[in-house]
Amino acid sequence: MTAGSESVTELLPMVFAAPGEALARAERLLGSDPSPLDASVAHQVVGIWQRDFGDLGVALEHLRRARDFAARADSAEREADVLATLGVALVHAGRTRQGLTAFERGVARGSGHTRARVLYRRAYVWWVLGRHKEALEDVRRAIPVLRQADDVIWTARALTLRATVHLALGAVDRADADFTAAERLWETTGQEHDKADAVESRGLAAFRAGDIPAALRLLAEAEERYAELGTPTFMLCIRRCEVLMAAGLAPEALAEADTAIAALDRLGGQSTRKAELLLAAARAARSAGDARTAIARAAVAVRLFSGQRRGWWETHARLVLIEARVAGGAVSGRLVQDAAAVADQLASFGAPAAPEASLLAGRIALALGWTADAERHLAVAARSRHGGPPLARMTGWAAQALRARSAGSRRGVLEACRRGLDVLDDHRMTLGASELRARATAQGAELAALAQQASLAHGGPRRLLEWSERWRATVLSTPPTRPPADPALLTSLTAFREIASRAEDARRQGRPVPALEREQRRLEGEIRSRTHHIHGDAPGGGDRFDPARLLDRLGDGRLVELAVLEGRVHVLLCGQGRVRRFAGGPLAEAVAEAEHVQAGLRRLAHPGAEARLAVVEAAGRRLEELLLGAAADQLGSGPVVIVPPGALHRVPWALLPSLRERVLSVSPSAGSWLRARETEPPPGGRQVLVRGPGLATGGAEVPEMAGQYATARILDHDEAQVPAVLRELDGAGLAHIAAHGTFRADSPLFSSLRMADGPLIVHDFERLARSPYRIILSSCDTARLASVGADELLGLVTALLPLGTAGVVASSAPVNDAAVVPLMLALHKGLGAGLSLAEALRDARAALPGDAVHQATGWAFAAFGAA
Repeated sequence: MTAGSESVTELLPMVFAAPGEALARAERLLGSDPSPLDASVAHQVVGIWQRDFGDLGVALEHLRRARDFAARADSAEREADVLATLGVALVHAGRTRQGLTAFERGVARGSGHTRARVLYRRAYVWWVLGRHKEALEDVRRAIPVLRQADDVIWTARALTLRATVHLALGAVDRADADFTAAERLWETTGQEHDKADAVESRGLAAFRAGDIPAALRLLAEAEERYAELGTPTFMLCIRRCEVLMAAGLAPEALAEADTAIAALDRLGGQSTRKAELLLAAARAARSAGDARTAIARAAVAVRLFSGQRRGWWETHARLVLIEARVAGGAVSGRLVQDAAAVADQLASFGAPAAPEASLLAGRIALALGWTADAERHLAVAARSRHGGPPLARMTGWAAQALRARSAGSRRGVLEACRRGLDVLDDHRMTLGASELRARATAQGAELAALAQQASLAHGGPRRLLEWSERWRATVLSTPPTRPPADPALLTSLTAFREIASRAEDARRQGRPVPALEREQRRLEGEIRSRTHHIHGDAPGGGDRFDPARLLDRLGDGRLVELAVLEGRVHVLLCGQGRVRRFAGGPLAEAVAEAEHVQAGLRRLAHPGAEARLAVVEAAGRRLEELLLGAAADQLGSGPVVIVPPGALHRVPWALLPSLRERVLSVSPSAGSWLRARETEPPPGGRQVLVRGPGLATGGAEVPEMAGQYATARILDHDEAQVPAVLRELDGAGLAHIAAHGTFRADSPLFSSLRMADGPLIVHDFERLARSPYRIILSSCDTARLASVGADELLGLVTALLPLGTAGVVASSAPVNDAAVVPLMLALHKGLGAGLSLAEALRDARAALPGDAVHQATGWAFAAFGAA
């Protein structure tokens, strides 16, 4: 390229439209003995590319040469432009003073249009440094000049920057107006990199406005655009980490930030970006409960920000560092002072995080018994409860609840907790994906715990029940938003099924499958990402729990809800028109005992382990003492519903002596049981029998049951493929699925039932318009669930209950395939006689042979719901 054939200055806009092509052309130009002016442009282009996508040290070398060639060309405007680019690179390298000096020279050397471009870039640097007032002043001076020169590209960049500064200051409406104006300008250009940046910025604006699904969707779209250009996405990674944390996906955010830090280190990239990534990683680690990692990442971030003279950022990193130290158990007067100082600094910056720091100072002061200091800090934090994004308002209500507790006002505590959890409910219902709804509940854990403690101290058992229900299994209160008919999502599900099936076949044959497993993980990530983009319905937390309605529906039965406060189990026995409270044991002991029982059931699933039966039964007696206490003698003679906390979802309740002979069902919450109890069966009540491949017995119960259900639709062998199975399950009255079950603790919505064409996963069930009224899963581990969020459970059973299923029979442990057959046949015999699932399962257990294998098989299965 020469100045005579095509203007060399076209290389500069090209570096943001087609970065790779611009780099290649600039390098070719430098190899052709260019003039000083052309060499200056070419070195600047290489410097910009290396600054943003490569090695910052190499970038500085090229930009200094670009400056020197501009001076040799005796072009003040060219020199001013290069000095601005060099100033940005120096600041990103942590050489803040040198960078600001370069800008001073650039502003002095340039004039008119060029000076406006220099001012825009200095405004960007002020934003990087967290000096928002200066940033707004420089961009205010630049925009009119850029508009007058009809410079569409730089005007759009300046509007985008101003919007980003507005967001940092919490001015979402102003930011949205600038983003919209910038996007209209970008559409008239060919600046593909800048267009991707505009989409990323819209994602940030959506997040600040509280729209997490839109934010995730827009950030994913921006990432795809960057990938097409072949450019790294470190800033996008930082923003996505923030959104993932707000969505309750802190471990994913930490993994993404750490991966990006390693990639940046390999490139020798921007020191400023590394500091920001470390801050993102520290926040994610703190949210994930990993205080040690949070302290380590935050401490390095503080040191880097300090060296870079970035006070706004350094103060935010100090906030995370103090939070992590407190989470790790540190409490001291010095920490109160540090948190208060951080709160004051953040307030002086106009940072939305200031109330969070005041709340932290108040919490530490309360722990030390400094009530006057605590009141002062909490009062400041509580002001945020009336405005701003949902999480900021929840911070305010948490502060208000702590103030009320310190003042001895139970009513004030409960009112603040109610208002805060109402905010969370509205926020949660904007999320369409059940996983995000479940994880979002963790943000209300402190409010719910405060309300439960206040209820336990002064409110009585019924009030404690209400607050136990207020935050438990809320994800089941309304169905997840049904995924749209998204061709890309359906394609990913089909491809996942094919790859997972091939990987399973290869593993059975003893062949290594790393490539297939990598592709399976990639497809899982794609499916999760697409479901996370689904919007929820209108705000509202679903039906409110009514204890009177529960007591009326129970009749002569009992419902036992287990609440956990400060590590101990409290038994809430509902029935006979009242709620009574009994003391249970330590939760940790009960969890350990439940794990011992599960290990025993796994052993008993195989012949030859009969000696373990007495050990398992003894563990069942200990579990009863820990979990029911004196309530075991007050259960009456009617049916019993158990509502355990998430930590105890794997307890085989039929093993407990006082429950062994009873009509027994399990529910994630009392409210969920009520909804199941009041769910009407579909008209027609058709039956579906499904038999998957690879069962030791060949699914022997299915052919025998076919005679009982003469009109049943039977899918087995090659017919038992996921699309056909889903069509038949939709709206069925009764479904029986005999198939291998796999529980995924790492990703519970990928727990599956094995069909002829691959796994039937939870995401598939969520696409049903209405799941079967009753469903029986005669498979291992189908009742296993993952505890997430506050007290939410994700898995096959909980996916079905909000979708129209009123009753499920499933197993929480591995079972003996042969022993399952007589249990299932006896169960269906009871259903044919008009019994409920719980009644039929009780009678089926009683009809089994008395050997250890059959007894353990009966205990492993439970009836969920109320059908």
